[in-house]
Amino acid sequence: MGMLAKIRRMHLRDHLPLREIARQTGLSRNTIRNWLRHKDVVEPQYKRLEARSVVDPWAEQLGQWLRTDGHRPKRDRRTARAMFEAIRAQGYTGSYNRVCAFIKRWRTQESGKPGPAYVPLSFALGEAFQFDWSTEYAFIGGLRRKLDVAHTKLCASRAFWLTAYPTQSHEMLFDAHARAFAAFGGVPRRGIYDNMKTAVDKVGRGKARDINPRFFAMCGHYLFEPDFCNRAAGWEKGRVEKNVLDRRRQIWQHASERRWKDLDELNAWLGEQCRQAWADMANPEWPALTIAELLQDELMQMLPNPQPFDGYVEKPVRVTSTALIHFQRNRYSVPAEHAHAVLSLRIYPSQLRLVADAGEVACHARSFERDQTFYDFTHYIGVVDRKPGALRNGAPFAQMPEPLLRLQRHLLKQAGGDRVMADVLGAIPRHGLEAVLVAVELALESGRPSGEHVMNVLARLKSGMPPATPVATTLTVREQPQPDVHRYDRLRAEARHVD
Repeated sequence: MGMLAKIRRMHLRDHLPLREIARQTGLSRNTIRNWLRHKDVVEPQYKRLEARSVVDPWAEQLGQWLRTDGHRPKRDRRTARAMFEAIRAQGYTGSYNRVCAFIKRWRTQESGKPGPAYVPLSFALGEAFQFDWSTEYAFIGGLRRKLDVAHTKLCASRAFWLTAYPTQSHEMLFDAHARAFAAFGGVPRRGIYDNMKTAVDKVGRGKARDINPRFFAMCGHYLFEPDFCNRAAGWEKGRVEKNVLDRRRQIWQHASERRWKDLDELNAWLGEQCRQAWADMANPEWPALTIAELLQDELMQMLPNPQPFDGYVEKPVRVTSTALIHFQRNRYSVPAEHAHAVLSLRIYPSQLRLVADAGEVACHARSFERDQTFYDFTHYIGVVDRKPGALRNGAPFAQMPEPLLRLQRHLLKQAGGDRVMADVLGAIPRHGLEAVLVAVELALESGRPSGEHVMNVLARLKSGMPPATPVATTLTVREQPQPDVHRYDRLRAEARHVD
């Protein structure tokens, strides 16, 4: 527009010839003549030549992937890095930045509107942490399982910690905090959460919340103040929200490709990856420092980490006539003397503990499978003492250690063998399982084991050797005896006349 106005002034006001105007502006006389012929004072527009990009041969495929991912859940969508790796394997020779630019331009054209604006946040060292859950998948024990991953991130240093669990229940939430605070080495003064059901029983107006009593007890134990976001306002804890996305790209993508023996092995690997990321990644606000270096400074401003919160969930359970309790479609045994009683079940992430008035009566490893029964054969020793015939088909006794099973097979071939086996099992509460197993193994080595043999060996093991006591005497040894191995041969030679 400025060049057209200049040409019009030079020709119509200053009456300069076209040749002089062309010399001063650098435009051709034909161009000047064409511009002056138009009555509208509008500078002509020329079509801009579009430069070809190295991504152009892959534009159709990338666009198809992006349209397909638009119909998928967010966690299942391919990242720009994944698309870049895919087309590079097919022969793409350009850079990753060109792919990112294409994807950004494509999404802008598809959306047709700018994104929302947010206010940047700043946190002091040791001030706050943010917590959130994400749903991921991994192969554990040969099966692809759905996992809930707890993300805990410090707002200042950006240090983060990941722990995978089968569910998002209260005991998992408490354990995730204990592990994260132990990894960080301290506790911030404030925790930022969304309105998850394990923390908030009821969401009121504004910031009013009915906090779960058990969750509030955990906050009081670690001395931090819980702060909850507004409804459907995930950006209020945007740092941990972004952490979910980043860790899914950087860590979980590798975790989902590997095979894990159990959840403990996976969590140990996740911890190693988190610590390695602290050492490699720079803090966005202090680029000269890594996350690990800034964490050392933040640790000085954090509260000391106390003993882990005893994060169990307690519920009453009734014991059946077969000395079993039911929990999450599984059955667990308890000592038979508590049959028909009501016990307190304390639920931990990996254990189940049953408590009576006198204290803990049973402990089992927790299983997240379904329709399983877990026995401890020692819980039924008192029953077989009264009913020894139950040994033959008793389900709990099929899981006894191998030495006891071998002894049982040998004794049940004899008349009254079930009574003898019940007597052997009755020694376990008095002497302990390990001592009885040693006695049974020694009896089996003899080839003809019996109940009396086992009890005899067990008594000798428990009694031990008598202590050596010095004998008081006035005699003294003037010449110490010297060992002489040849004396035996001389004695044999002297004794030949007996033959």
